[in-house]
Parts: sequence; structure tokens; C-alpha cells
Amino acid sequence: MTKVKVGDRYIGEGEPVYIIGEIGINHNGSIDIAKKLIDGAAAAGCDAVKFQKRTPELCVPSDQWYIERETPWGRMTYIEYRHKIEFNEKEYEIIDKYCKEKNIHWFASPWDEEAVNFLEKFNPVCYKLASASLTDNFLLKKVKSTGKPIMLSTGMSTLEEIDKAISISGTDNLMLAQSTSSYPCKLEELNLKVIGSFKERYPNVPIGYSGHETGLAPTLAAVALGAAFVERHITLDRAMWGTDQAASVEMVGMTRLVKDIRDIEKALGDGIKKVYNSEKPSLVKLRRVK
Repeated sequence: MTKVKVGDRYIGEGEPVYIIGEIGINHNGSIDIAKKLIDGAAAAGCDAVKFQKRTPELCVPSDQWYIERETPWGRMTYIEYRHKIEFNEKEYEIIDKYCKEKNIHWFASPWDEEAVNFLEKFNPVCYKLASASLTDNFLLKKVKSTGKPIMLSTGMSTLEEIDKAISISGTDNLMLAQSTSSYPCKLEELNLKVIGSFKERYPNVPIGYSGHETGLAPTLAAVALGAAFVERHITLDRAMWGTDQAASVEMVGMTRLVKDIRDIEKALGDGIKKVYNSEKPSLVKLRRVK
């Protein structure tokens, strides 16, 4: 399996699992909440945090702009709400500086070409394309043009659609994530064995897992099945306002998840059967040799 360099790290066979805490829009437009989430991810041992960046006028269908909805700021139109939860350049400067201070990578999922232009000002270590963007050929080409590594989620996608996306992005600097786009996702729809199927179908691409389930066990199983990177939404409180909060992991859970992933890495070993020195006293004492 080809390794992909992301910042000062490599992702791929033989490398530690790259663990991403997806902040997404769980900051609810608050830079203070974003900083607390960065603090929690760094303290848990995550390698990176991930945000989302949209240009609302390009991403929200015009027939939805003026539909009113309840928000943390009161009742407002959907287009107003989308602007409320988008960080501006000054706020991303704060995020960029803060993540460097915490020694944790950050990057984002751009949802349109203008968002890529915006994010390029900060030289992110890579780009993540959401499952919804897998068939956005213009966005795929735009992100590829930056020369940055690409993580591509595959929720709600057929193999034919995935193959076409890969034909556009190429396999150089590409990482692919098994994902199911429901929030929270039912266990029987996670289909973790696709990780192995992807490793066979795309042998030169590091395969990972982007999970939206409740609980930690499936993400740990993904690591045992060979995921080179994992991504989980993180939150300060799953009861907070927001569509992604219920499928997110709180900080205590994320700390446990990172620890358990590192334990699994140690336990998997190298696949070579051997007799360990620690076994020899038992061998002498217990084995019966005829």
C-alpha cells in the first residue's frame, strides 16, 4: 500500500493510525467552542481536527434560502443561518495559530471551489471531500489542482461512482474512507468489511474509516480490519444544538477511543508467529514433551 504524506506524518501501511476529530460545524459558529474542541482533541491524542467550509450562496439551493428555521440565535432564514455558522478569514487565522500552538494538524472539507480558494490561504495539510461531494467533478478537479493530499469519503456512493471519482483525482496522494451517510448510523449499515474490499480493489490507496455511529466499538473494529486513518465527529456535549451532535463523540469518549486504538496497534503485532521470552517459563513448566 502506498503511503501518503500529510504534513509531517505518513498515512498508510506500517504507520500509526491517523486519528481525526471532526469538529465540522459542531462549533455552532463560536470560535470559543472551536478552541475547546481543539483542546479536547489535542488532549485526547488526536492527530488532527477537521472543519467544514462552504460558500452559502453556492451550496444552498436558492429555493431554500428564505425558509425560516429555529437556530441558537433565534428564528432566521436558512441562508442567514448558513452564514452564521461559517467562520471568516480572521477566525480561521485564530484556528490556524491555535492548532499550531497545540501541535495538532487541522484541515477542512470544502464544499465548493470558492471554499478551496479560501482554505488555500492557510496551506492546510490536506483536503477531505465529503461523501456528498464524491460526484462533484468540478470540485474534485479543483482540489486536485492544489497538489494537496485528498481524503475521499464514499458514503451513499456506488463502486462505479467511486471509480469515476478516482479516475479524476488519480491515486497519487489519495486516501479513501469507508463511510455510510446516515446520522447516527445503524450498526447493520456500517459495512466495515468494505475496508477489506477497498484494500483489494485499490491496492495503492490507503483505506480508512469515517464513522457516524453511536459508540466506539465499530471504529475500533475498523482499525482491527486495517483502517489506516479514522475520523469521528467530536462534541463538547451530544445534547448541544446541531444536526451532527448526536452522532458525535464527547471528549471523554474520544480519549478512550484514541487509547484503545493505540492498544490495538500494539496487540496486532507483525503477523509473524514466534515464541516470546515471556512464554518460556510456561513452556518449561507446562509443556509435555513425548
